[in-house]
Amino acid sequence: MHTNIVEFDATAVRASADLVAGAGPADWSRPTPCAGWTLRDLVAHMATQHYGFAAAVHGDGALSRWKLRSLGEHPITAYRESADVVLAAFAAEDVLTRRFPLPEFGDHDPFPAPLAISFHFIDYVVHSWDVATALGRTVEFAPDVLTAALEVARLVPTGQARTGPGAAFAPEVPYAGENTLDRIAALLGRNPAERIHR
Repeated sequence: MHTNIVEFDATAVRASADLVAGAGPADWSRPTPCAGWTLRDLVAHMATQHYGFAAAVHGDGALSRWKLRSLGEHPITAYRESADVVLAAFAAEDVLTRRFPLPEFGDHDPFPAPLAISFHFIDYVVHSWDVATALGRTVEFAPDVLTAALEVARLVPTGQARTGPGAAFAPEVPYAGENTLDRIAALLGRNPAERIHR
C-alpha cells in the first residue's frame, strides 16, 4: 500500500468537503451517480462513513458507529464536522501500526491500517467525483493522488461483489477516454458520459 496513503486520503476528504460547501439550498435534492440517492443522501452516507472509520482507528468495531446519521438543518456544517473527525483520527502518530475493525465490510478480522485507509481513500476520491457531478462541477486531484487511487480501484473485487445486495460499487462501465479520474469512476461503476451531459 502507498506510503503516503494518509496524506492522499486527507486530500480526498478535503476535496469532498470543499465541494459539499458549494451546495446551495436547492441542491440537496439533486440526483447523484449513486442510484436512488439525492445529494443529501450521499453526503449523509459520506459523513456516517467518516465517523465509522474514526471509531475504527480507536479499535471500536460497534455496528452502531456505522448507523446512518442525519445531517440536520445545517448539512454543510455537519459534513465538515465529520470530515474533521476522521482527519484528526487518521492523523494519530501511530495510526499506520493499528488494525481497524470494520464491521460494515463483513465478518473479517481487523484490517491493517494502510489497507483500511485505502478503502476510505478510494471512497472519497470517487465520492468527490459523485458530488461534483451532482452539482454540475468538476474536481481535480494531483497526478500522484490519481495514480494511487487508480491502483486501489483496480484492486476492488469484481463479479458478485459488485451485484449483490448492499454492494459498495456497481459493475465497471466501459470507458475509452484519457481522464484518469473518469477512468477510476468508470472502474467503480460510474458512467463518465453522465457527467458530461448533466
